Amino acid sequence: MATGIQLHDQGRQLLPFRESLLAMLGVASVSMLIALDQTVVGTAMPRIVAELKGFDLYAWVATAYMLASVITIPIFGRLGDLFGRKPFMLAAIVVFTFASVLCGMASNMLFLVLARGLQGIGGGIMIGTVFATVADLFPDPRLRLRWLVFVTSTFGLANMVGPTLGGMLTQHGSWRLVFFVNVPVGVAALFFVHSFLPHLRRAGDGARLRLDWLGAFVVAVTFSALQILIELLPNQGWTTSTIALGATVLACSLTLFLWEKRMGYPIIPVDMLLDRKLGALFAMSVLGGFTMFSLVFYVPLLFQGGYAMSPHASGMLITPLLLGTTVGSVVNNRVVTRIRRANALLYVGFALSAFASLAVVALRGNEPHLVWMACMGASGMGLGLIGTSLTVCSQQIVARDHIGAATALLQSLRTFGGMLGTVITGALLGHLYTMGVHRSLDSYQATQWFKSFASPELLVDRAEQAALINRLVSAGHAGDAMMSSARSALVESIHMGLAVAGACALVGLCLAWFVPPVRVGYLEAQSQNE
Repeated sequence: MATGIQLHDQGRQLLPFRESLLAMLGVASVSMLIALDQTVVGTAMPRIVAELKGFDLYAWVATAYMLASVITIPIFGRLGDLFGRKPFMLAAIVVFTFASVLCGMASNMLFLVLARGLQGIGGGIMIGTVFATVADLFPDPRLRLRWLVFVTSTFGLANMVGPTLGGMLTQHGSWRLVFFVNVPVGVAALFFVHSFLPHLRRAGDGARLRLDWLGAFVVAVTFSALQILIELLPNQGWTTSTIALGATVLACSLTLFLWEKRMGYPIIPVDMLLDRKLGALFAMSVLGGFTMFSLVFYVPLLFQGGYAMSPHASGMLITPLLLGTTVGSVVNNRVVTRIRRANALLYVGFALSAFASLAVVALRGNEPHLVWMACMGASGMGLGLIGTSLTVCSQQIVARDHIGAATALLQSLRTFGGMLGTVITGALLGHLYTMGVHRSLDSYQATQWFKSFASPELLVDRAEQAALINRLVSAGHAGDAMMSSARSALVESIHMGLAVAGACALVGLCLAWFVPPVRVGYLEAQSQNE
């Protein structure tokens, strides 16, 4: 096995085919670990919050992971450029797997949120290194795209089995199993990466590298304050606490901007963010992440809480969304070298995502499952086209020695968009659900029962619902009708959040106009045909 290899501008690939295949098995196993966790947890979330209570921390289970990832992705993307990616990938697998065990042992929502934050550190390192590792192994863009199919296929496998597996484990076993399932996958990933992935390093000395710890701290404070502000603002308005949070966000953002411009190796490369050629791609990455994570984390709650589906049925309907992302990635890699401009795939991806997201809002829950699966599949395919196209376009535009930083920043912004989508949708959900339940109970002259309906977690727990309906009937109220009204309030509140996600996809569609023309192998293919 080759170790300590320094990267120069070699040819189409660094290793012979057999060694490349074994190395890519390691990369693919890491990508499966990332994808499997993302797919199984979303389906189990309604049941998790029903058992552990604390619906106010529902969004934090997702955003704690994302916040940690946002910080670690750019740091380790940059470190990987200079010191090689293998050591960081190995450490990330260990951290991620250990954190998964902690998540499965959680006894309350706060413990789960903290464990998810630790898990996000490992996940962020893996995301920041896995795609750039493929670029290191295969300098030729057309060959790189062929091997990316290998990686996206593992995503596809995880996306195909993840939601249904999460639903089955939750319904027939325990939601804790959705975290413990990461352990055998993590062990396999550790073996393959340690045994077969070479330690690739760039030529040159990175000993004088300064880590941007202040930047990382300010990012954490800024995003945490922003999330709390978004959660509190709908219910409290502009109070002393929300004004203080808003001032903290503005002050930290300004500090971050000024500090990052001075850093040689910033956690957020401001100059790259302000690059006119890349700016639209970065904005589209935020919007794509917003749309995707809003769907992944709140559609299961819509199915299980709003439409009273089982976790298993919910998982089956979510599967096309996540499987579609893989299909979109594969289609992108197959088509991008055969069309005049890769930009066309961005238009198609955002158009599909916008249409499908808004279609989910238009549906009312009594449609055949095939209709839901078609909407989920179309949205997933659009998101798959978007994610891969953004990576391909950015890697074609930037200089080769900045590929790692650009790829990591793109993934980090996608995660930041996902964090915004999860928080904003969650804030809308909480506020609108509370208003809807208040209005409904008032019409039944039963506002004294609001505390029993206050949290949507009630709508996932069948036993708790039956007990509450019995108490309502004993008190002379229409228990079934009141429960149905609470479900309608939940559905309407989630629909509003998904409508915002659809609007973000429409904005991304407009931004695609500002991306410079990108060609990947088209001219070479034309000349060969001639």
